Amino acid sequence: MLRGINLGDKNKLPMKELAAIFAACGAAEVRTFQQSGNVLFAAHDPTAVSGQVLEKIAARYSYSGRIVLRSREELQGAARNNPFARAGAPESQLWVYFLAERPRPANLKLLDPLRSSPDAFAVRDRDVYLHLPGGMPQTKLSNVYFDKTLDTFSTARSWSTVGKLLTLMQ
Repeated sequence: MLRGINLGDKNKLPMKELAAIFAACGAAEVRTFQQSGNVLFAAHDPTAVSGQVLEKIAARYSYSGRIVLRSREELQGAARNNPFARAGAPESQLWVYFLAERPRPANLKLLDPLRSSPDAFAVRDRDVYLHLPGGMPQTKLSNVYFDKTLDTFSTARSWSTVGKLLTLMQ
């Protein structure tokens, strides 16, 4: 999952071109979903492919991106572990930040559970689950907040997108 592409007029990258870049870097079975940087692919070394992709994007489009990788099994685990989905919250109010790295326990203690009430979050492994009754544009639980506090980087996906990605990965 690429972070920060095709946001309004910022960091434009057509999905056909993105798929071609992944293929040129050794990825197989490349598919994209939506315009927000969701790429499904097979590779012996996904981390190496991702690094090459970022280099090509920087060279060709003059901006640096970030990629958060999840295997099918990891995405399935993320779907199973969402406490807000299990509690019956509406799908339209659910989001997840996929973190690049597992946060250190000391950083987790710095998170403020009341930062954006009535919004709520739960951190499980490398995923931050969000229940946002007012929607993503209204919350103070931004990826900047979590990235800075947890000392990593993340990319957000709606819960419906997570479900669609899982379906496509089957």
